[in-house]
Amino acid sequence: MTSNNPSNSNQTRSQRQNFLAIAVTVGVILLAVIGFLAYNNVNKARQLEMTMSEVDESEKLRKELETQYNQALADLEAQKTSNQELNAMIDQQKAELESSKNRISELLKNKGQLTKARTEIDNLKSQASQYLAEIVRLKNENAALAGENQNLSSQRDSLNVTLQSKSAENEALSSAKAQLVNEKEELSGKVNIASVIKAKSVTAVGQKVKGSGKAKDENSAKSVDQIKVCFTTLENEVVKPGNEQFHVRIVSPNGETLAVDDMGSGSITNRKTGEEIRFTQLAELSYSNGESQECVVWAPTNASYIKGKYTVEVYNKGYLSGTTSFTLK
Repeated sequence: MTSNNPSNSNQTRSQRQNFLAIAVTVGVILLAVIGFLAYNNVNKARQLEMTMSEVDESEKLRKELETQYNQALADLEAQKTSNQELNAMIDQQKAELESSKNRISELLKNKGQLTKARTEIDNLKSQASQYLAEIVRLKNENAALAGENQNLSSQRDSLNVTLQSKSAENEALSSAKAQLVNEKEELSGKVNIASVIKAKSVTAVGQKVKGSGKAKDENSAKSVDQIKVCFTTLENEVVKPGNEQFHVRIVSPNGETLAVDDMGSGSITNRKTGEEIRFTQLAELSYSNGESQECVVWAPTNASYIKGKYTVEVYNKGYLSGTTSFTLK
């Protein structure tokens, strides 16, 4: 027999309701767990996808870096010539590119530095292009300079030829000039010699001066106070009338020229020998192309003379005009 107890029915309904609530709660929890797991899987998939993308990008950049670097090295190497300075510059540029490459390689190892690595690769490419442009510019400048040097060399050679020609002409002119000078000097010497006024009857004596002032010839060396020299000029039609100078030279037995500067002594050049000689006294006279006698007296204060033979020379225009000698005992 079936029981219709209301309390049992209520209890059964309450149990059902509790079960339903628990089931709903479990279902919600399961849905939450499933949602979390799904979300987590999606995130992991996204992270994995991003990681794979970054790996692909890093490898792509690494290959691009190698390509750009190797191409830059090849381009620079191709620019080398026999110019050592230019080659040294290229080697330096290659070393700088290698340093940039190594720095970029370190950036590629870090996922967070890929953007910077990309920028650095672009910079490396730009750097290589600048280096190459600089090398080409320098080579063009060197070529231009080589052309200028060639032109300068040609000009130099032309100038050398012209200079040698002018030098030969100058040597010829100098030789001709020297010959003319020699001829002129020879002619001048002949004219000078022709214009020398000869002196004849050259005499020289020692004299003693008395208290009255009158001079007497004396040949005793210890008694002589002065020396008197006289000469007669000869006719010379080449010489125009006018003042003429005659240099009288008295040479002692020991070879010394009697001379006192304060008394008009001095030096002249012997035109025949070129030797500079001292003279004792200067005689100036008015020459009229005829014979005339001239005398000079050498009378220095407190003069003393030695024994022996004295030589007297008379010069006109630097040439010996006449000579004589005398002896003091």
